[in-house]
Amino acid sequence: MNRRTLLGGAVAAAGARKAWAQDFPDRPMRLVVPYAPGGVVDYVGRVFAQGLSEPLKQSVVAENRPGAGGVVGADFVAKSAPDGYTQLVIDPALVINPSLQARVPYDVFRDFRPISILTSSPLVLVVPPELPARDIEGFIALVKASRARFSYASAGVGTTPHLAGEMFSLRTGCEATHVPYRGIAAGYADMMTGQVQFCFSSIAGARGLVADGKLRALATTGARRSAVFPNLPTMQEAGMEGFVVDLWLSLLAPAATPDAVAAKMHAAVMSVIAKPETGPSLDRVGAEVRGTTGTEATAALRVEYETWRKLIADAKITV
Repeated sequence: MNRRTLLGGAVAAAGARKAWAQDFPDRPMRLVVPYAPGGVVDYVGRVFAQGLSEPLKQSVVAENRPGAGGVVGADFVAKSAPDGYTQLVIDPALVINPSLQARVPYDVFRDFRPISILTSSPLVLVVPPELPARDIEGFIALVKASRARFSYASAGVGTTPHLAGEMFSLRTGCEATHVPYRGIAAGYADMMTGQVQFCFSSIAGARGLVADGKLRALATTGARRSAVFPNLPTMQEAGMEGFVVDLWLSLLAPAATPDAVAAKMHAAVMSVIAKPETGPSLDRVGAEVRGTTGTEATAALRVEYETWRKLIADAKITV
């Protein structure tokens, strides 16, 4: 086979891929959620799966593939055909796991093509209502005065709430013991009885308990105030410059996904975000629509990866 034949074959293949991408999608699609049903990621994944069906004119189904803190589902998508029909909805575990676990079978920046960061949601620092702290300054003073007798809850080692607690300890010099739970509901129960003194909680988990007076909220961890807790200061406003922890959710495709497919997906995502019902639906779990470009998502993931890599190393966190 001569060079001209090879070149002609390559051009023909490229043309075929372009034509195929223009027809995308012509069959049902799936958004892989790498966790069990019922959590925030699952809820947001289903909102977008349902919403994307209309602009893409195809059925889009949220498919749960839990395991290893999100690794199983992420690896499944990384190794899927790069045709746009299998994509991933995931939280910061994507960029945390490579620094936390001894071996992760995917490379965040080599194996995925970010389509968009879909939503943002800060965490909220909550304490038992009996704790005599009304603001961050008073809370820090209490933790320091406890002489390492305070503890904080999370849903597991390496979760965003756990790392937020480690960030708090490193930034303030406060000593507190991390208590990981198999389910954060048990952590809330222990906080309400005073066995655990604080938690960086998801908005979804804490809002009802705060509204009922069972927990007190002191601050949120976003770059700006939360729409759910507009009267609470952010950690930055409370004097902790640079303390931003965002429970973002991102949509990613396999790395070799064609430009035309990625562009169609991004346009469809933005149309879902623009729907008047999307914002109120996501507000149920404390998530706010974001809708970045793929380029912006890639840059944000790199910043997040470095932030958590450094913190995990500095705090000597291991699984």
